Amino acid sequence: MSDRISKVDDEEALAFHRDPTPGKIAMAATKPMATQRDLSLAYSPGVAAPVKAIAAEPDKVYDYTSKGNMVAVISNGTAILGLGNLGAMASKPVMEGKAVLFKRFADIDAIDIEVEEEDGEAFIECVRRFGNTFGGINLEDIKAPESFIIEQRLRELLDIPVFHDDQHGTAIISAAGIINACEITGRRMAELKVVVNGAGAAGIAVLELLKAMGVDAKNAVLCDSKGIIHTDRDDLNQWKAAHAVETDKRSLAEALDGADCVLGLSVAGAFTGEMIKSMADNPIIFAMANPDPEISPEEVEAVRSDAIMATGRSDYPNQVNNVLGFPYIFRGALDVRARTINEEMKIAAAHALAALAKEDVPDEVAAAYHGARPKFGRGYIIPSPFDPRLISYVPPYVAQAAMDSGVARKPIADMAAYRHSLARRLDPTAALLQRIQGAVMGQGRRIVFAEGEEPAVIRAAYAFQSQELGKAILVGREDITRANMRLVGVPEDAITIVNARLSERNSDYAEFLYKRLQRQGYLRRDVQRLVNNDRNVFSACMVKLGDADGIVTGTTRSYDAALRDVKLVLDAAPGQRVIGMSVALAKNRTLFIADTNVTEFPDSDALADIAIEAAAAAKGFGFTPRVAFLSYSTFGNPAGERSEKLQAAVDQLDGRGVDFEYEGEMNVDVALDPSHRFLYPFSRLSGPANVLVMPAIHSASIATKLLRVGGGATVIGPMLLGFELPVQIARLGASVSEITTLAALAAYDPEKHEVGVMGE
Repeated sequence: MSDRISKVDDEEALAFHRDPTPGKIAMAATKPMATQRDLSLAYSPGVAAPVKAIAAEPDKVYDYTSKGNMVAVISNGTAILGLGNLGAMASKPVMEGKAVLFKRFADIDAIDIEVEEEDGEAFIECVRRFGNTFGGINLEDIKAPESFIIEQRLRELLDIPVFHDDQHGTAIISAAGIINACEITGRRMAELKVVVNGAGAAGIAVLELLKAMGVDAKNAVLCDSKGIIHTDRDDLNQWKAAHAVETDKRSLAEALDGADCVLGLSVAGAFTGEMIKSMADNPIIFAMANPDPEISPEEVEAVRSDAIMATGRSDYPNQVNNVLGFPYIFRGALDVRARTINEEMKIAAAHALAALAKEDVPDEVAAAYHGARPKFGRGYIIPSPFDPRLISYVPPYVAQAAMDSGVARKPIADMAAYRHSLARRLDPTAALLQRIQGAVMGQGRRIVFAEGEEPAVIRAAYAFQSQELGKAILVGREDITRANMRLVGVPEDAITIVNARLSERNSDYAEFLYKRLQRQGYLRRDVQRLVNNDRNVFSACMVKLGDADGIVTGTTRSYDAALRDVKLVLDAAPGQRVIGMSVALAKNRTLFIADTNVTEFPDSDALADIAIEAAAAAKGFGFTPRVAFLSYSTFGNPAGERSEKLQAAVDQLDGRGVDFEYEGEMNVDVALDPSHRFLYPFSRLSGPANVLVMPAIHSASIATKLLRVGGGATVIGPMLLGFELPVQIARLGASVSEITTLAALAAYDPEKHEVGVMGE
C-alpha cells in the first residue's frame, strides 16, 4: 500500500514543486501558431468573426472558445487541507494540484485562482464578476460557515455549475459506499440509523445528501464537538439548526448506541472501542478524518468482526477519495453545458460509483494494490481512483441526470456514442479497440486460450466472453483450472474447459498431425506426446480441424517458442507471409509498424510481402494505408548497400500491381512529414506515411519501444498476421487487458476485414 502523505520528505516535496519548472501546470495552444497567417487567424483580424458571433448569440461562446472545457479552481485559503487559514497564496500549490487532477482524470482544463478576500460578500462579488468566463467553478478550502453562503449565492448569481468539493465531493463518495454497505448488510436506506460526527461543511453536506437519498430525518443524528445537535440547543447556526433532532440523548456515545452507521468528519480519536461495540450488528463505520481517522481499522477489528470500515486513507481498504467524484461530475456537467450541479446529478454520481465497485476490476486497479485484486464485498465497496473506467462510467450518469432534471443546455442524443468518446479522451487506443469489439460482438467466434490454467488467462477469457466478444475455451486440467477460477472469482461453469489429454478429439488431432509431420522426422508417438502435453499444439489443432476459430497463447512461454509450436500445425495463408505488426497510437497519429517479431533480416522479396500484409491489416482497421520503406537514407542519399534492398522492394511492388500508396527508401522524418513532397515532388505518397516497413526486426523493436517509452505512445501488439487461421501470441506475463485485446484481434482477424475509412 502507498505511504501516508505525512511521511513524504519535505525536501523531496519542495523539489517536486520547484524543478525543473516551478509549479505543476502550464498552458498549451490548441491551434497551430507557426506562421503569420496562424497568428492573424488566432488574433487580429481573424478573431473579429467569433467576437461578433458571440455578441449576437452569447451561447456561441461554447462553440468558439475553451469555456466549455474550462473550470476555475477558486479559494481564499481560509481552510487549507488540515492546515487551517494560511492565506490565499499559501493555497496556490493545493489549487494547482486540483487543476492537475482535473486534467489527469477527466481531461478538463482547469486554472487556479486565489482570491485575497476573507469577507464573504466581497468574495462573492469578486467571483461573480469573472465567473462566467469559465464553464464551471470548483470552490475549495474555504472555511465554514462562509463556504455555505458563498456557494449558495454564487449558484444563484452564475449560470454555470458551482461546486464546493469539500462539501459535496466527500458526500457523494460517502453515499456511494453507504449504498453498497447497505446492500451487503441487507439494509434499506429508509430504515438506516445514521450518526454524522462533525458539523462542518463536509459533515452537513454528507447528511443532506443521505437524506435526499432516502434516510429518514428521524433516524439521522448530527454531532459536533459539544455533542448531539438537538432542538433544545441555543448555540446553533442556521445550517446546524436545520438538522437538529428532538431527543433526550446528548453525547456522541449515546447517539452511537444501536446506530447502524456512523460517518466521522471530525478529528482523530473521536470514536472509542466502547462506542463501536454499542452499535448495531454489522455496523457501517466511515472514519474519514485526515491524516488520522476517528478510529483505526485495527481498533475496530479488535472489538467488532462484523464491521464494514472506510477511511480517508489510501493505506486502508475503502478509501473515501474525492478524486473519484469532482473530475467526472464536472465532465458530465460540462458536456451537457449544465446551468448548475443539482441534487439529482450528485445522487446519480453516487449510484454510478456504487455500481462500478461491483464490476470485475481491471489490471490497473490490481497494480495499484500491489497485485492484490479486490472484489466487491466488505473490503471493496468504493471503486479505486485508479480504475480507468471511471471516465466513461460516471459522467454519463451525471449528464443523464442533468438532462432529466432540466438543467442541460445541450442534451446528448446518443449516450452510447458519448461513452465511447469519453473513453477516447484519455486512452488513444479506445477508438480502435471499440471498432474491433463492435465488429466481433455477437458473432460468436470461438477463441481458444491455450494457457487456460493461468489466473490472468482465466480472467481475460471471462472478460472476453462477458463483453460478448465471443465464446472462450480454456485448455487445461479441469481440477487446476476450476481451482484457479474460484481463486479469481470466475464462476466455474462460466467457461468451457478442454483437457488436451482427455479430449474426445485427441486421436483425431494426433492422426492429422502425424500425417503432417511424418516426413519431418516425427514418429507417431512423438506427435501423440505433442497433442497430449503441448497446449499450443493442441489448441492449434482445434483451430485447424474446425473446433475453434482462433488462438491466444504466449503468457507462459517465450514468443519464439510459442510461434514454433503453432507452426507445427498451421501454415501461412496461401500467397502470404507470417509477420508481426505493432500499432502505435499517439495524439492525432496512428502508425502501423512491421515486421516487429518474425523475419530478422528480410530481403527485398520479404520486405514487399511485409508491406502488402501490413497494408491489408491497416485497411482492415479502417485506415487508408500509405506505406514507407524506412532507411537511414532517403532516395539514395546517402547511398549504401543496405538501402539497395529497400529500393528493390519498391521495384517489387511496382511489378505486383498493389492498390495502395508506397514509397521508399526514406528516412523516418521524411516519411512522417506531411510537406515532404515540396522537397521530393516525385514522391508517390499523398500524405504522411502511416505504415512503416522496417529494414530489420531490431529497428522495428527499437522504434516501437522508443515510441512507447520515450514518446508516450500507446502500443498494441505485436500482433501476428499471415497465418491461415487467426493466431495471436502475447508477451510473457501479459496483463489481463492485453490478453483480452489479443483475443478480440483473433476474433476480428484484420486481414479479413474491409471497412470504411477511419479518422486518422
